Amino acid sequence: MIASLVIVFREMLEMVLVVGVLMAATQGVPGSRKWIGIGVFGGLMGAGFFGLFMEQMEASFEGEGEFIFNAVILLLASLLIAWTVFWMSSHGREMSQRMRLAGVSVKGGELPYAALAVVALSAVMREGSEAVFFLFGAAQSIHEDGWSMLIGGLMGAGSALVIGSLVYLGLVRIPVKQLFSVAGWLLMLLAAGMASQATWNLVVIGWLPALVDPLWNSSSILSSSSMYGELLHVLVGYDDQPSALQVIVFAVSLMVMVTLKQRLQPQKMETVRA
Repeated sequence: MIASLVIVFREMLEMVLVVGVLMAATQGVPGSRKWIGIGVFGGLMGAGFFGLFMEQMEASFEGEGEFIFNAVILLLASLLIAWTVFWMSSHGREMSQRMRLAGVSVKGGELPYAALAVVALSAVMREGSEAVFFLFGAAQSIHEDGWSMLIGGLMGAGSALVIGSLVYLGLVRIPVKQLFSVAGWLLMLLAAGMASQATWNLVVIGWLPALVDPLWNSSSILSSSSMYGELLHVLVGYDDQPSALQVIVFAVSLMVMVTLKQRLQPQKMETVRA
């Protein structure tokens, strides 16, 4: 029971946090919930498929399939989250007006609904497939009965949903004027963290050099396996023993996103004045 609780909680936590941040960032935007819901549903279906066939995928990559799969999904999600942030930066004024006046249409472009769906799908599919795969492995190694694993899994899922709901409720209480700034920073940190995690997966299998590994060891201060460490790992890619390349990728990704975000905002202001 404990094994399944921990596994499901750990894997579901990222799902609900990513979806919660996306929902908070797009609250009041017509159609956003539907597309995020489509992404979640598609992710659950994909998770079932990839989870069941993960073992065969790993065998086809000589045991490296899980790391390659994770890296690809993480990079895809990171790029799409960055795209969403840039869109929010250039269309934030229209989104604020739409939140205040429900019937007013947004001028100057359409919200990338498909991007929201794919981000939600990526998070749910990646973590869900890992949960299925790890639960299968746990069942094989510790020989727990099915009911015990089911109860533990449900408890883990419930705990993750509670934390994700609290994060979402905290975000939606922020005034609209500040919400885009807060949500934008959260999404950028999330995207940079995902890029860093993707790098870790490729370093592990030797596709990229670690440079220095580890660059530091903060496990005595905040372990990645602790509750707060897990939360930071999900939100910003925290690692208590990161390689130098992970840190570089995180910093460069964040700097690039911040720079592009700042450049998009003045351009939009000039367009509005014109």
